[in-house]
Amino acid sequence: MAKIPRTAIKQLVKSYFNASITEGGADAMAKMLEQEAKRISSFAVDNAKKENRSKVTRKDISKYVIGKD
Repeated sequence: MAKIPRTAIKQLVKSYFNASITEGGADAMAKMLEQEAKRISSFAVDNAKKENRSKVTRKDISKYVIGKD
């Protein structure tokens, strides 16, 4: 089970798309979002370490997005 609450996913879908999502759909989306968050976090932590920092910054996250071309 994902750690992102179903209700949070349902609220996002509702607020951005004015649509409903089933509980199963919300669970699946939460799992996918968590997997992507793990990849982003890993990249960002590695990048911060390369720059001799122990804290991840917005720049580290932005580099992940830029690097996905």
